[in-house]
Amino acid sequence: MIRSGGWVLAIAALLWTASAFAQNEAKDYPSRPIRIIVPTPAGGPVDVMARLLANALPPVLGQNVFIENKPGAGNTIGSRQAAAADPDGYTLMVSAASGLIMSPMIVKSAGYDASSFAPIALVAETPQVLVINAQLPFKSVAELVAYAKANPGKLNYSTGGVGTLPHLNAELFKSASGTSIMHVPYKGGGPSLTAVVAGEVQMTFDTVSTSLQLILDGKLRALAIVGPKRAPELPDVSSMPEVGFPAVTSGAWTALMAPKDTPPAIIAKLNAATNSALQGETMKNALAKLGAQPRGGTPQELTDHIQREVTKWKPIVAALNLQVE
Repeated sequence: MIRSGGWVLAIAALLWTASAFAQNEAKDYPSRPIRIIVPTPAGGPVDVMARLLANALPPVLGQNVFIENKPGAGNTIGSRQAAAADPDGYTLMVSAASGLIMSPMIVKSAGYDASSFAPIALVAETPQVLVINAQLPFKSVAELVAYAKANPGKLNYSTGGVGTLPHLNAELFKSASGTSIMHVPYKGGGPSLTAVVAGEVQMTFDTVSTSLQLILDGKLRALAIVGPKRAPELPDVSSMPEVGFPAVTSGAWTALMAPKDTPPAIIAKLNAATNSALQGETMKNALAKLGAQPRGGTPQELTDHIQREVTKWKPIVAALNLQVE
């Protein structure tokens, strides 16, 4: 028979063993390649940022980092898989406000929310831009709004799915402008943007990072920057406040996340590696070409950022009544 004091010693021994194992595991981390799940298709804004980071991390971590795209259902399929992965630091996720915050508010069957993850670091931020097919006659937001009001339901806008940031920005724009423009969801930001270039739909809200070259090549026309000020990469494009829509000013950000309960020592290593990668000239130059700003920072700073975003978007989602099954 083990006396109560023996039980205490036994439990203490088990806790010490578990702690020592976790410390050794973190000390050896990473000992094999790391997978980053991206809950969007290849070629979209989130995927582009994730691949830049995946290319910059191996020299810092000493292991290969590969991307696995798991798109669909408003970013919820890949996000749910990432949330359910083993919290060992070998399955991570790069996501944005769309998949991490908005989709769980809108899609009842999402099966996760921001609290399902351990924040690592904010990666980058970039403004969004309202773009239209280059063959359309509209040269300004005012002309677009005038046509939409005179022809309700005749214009379509594409997004990467219900609950994505372009979806929310488009609905805010419709509400603020008093227009009726139809939503056509695609399987991700890449297909959504391609649809506008091809003329399948007339417009979308996209990040400057992924639409810039298409704008410069004349395949898209930019009407307004979705931010409080103009973008340096598109200095001749007015901001939404300048054209009369100050409420439509939400830019895009991407963050590196791990499944909840990932050991703090592993989170710390990944945070340090991400900050180091973001400070490197290769990453800085690549982001600059895309009109994106490197961010970084501590896990707590990302936690606070996410909470501010949840607080901001929750009443907007509720007011727009966008919930789906």
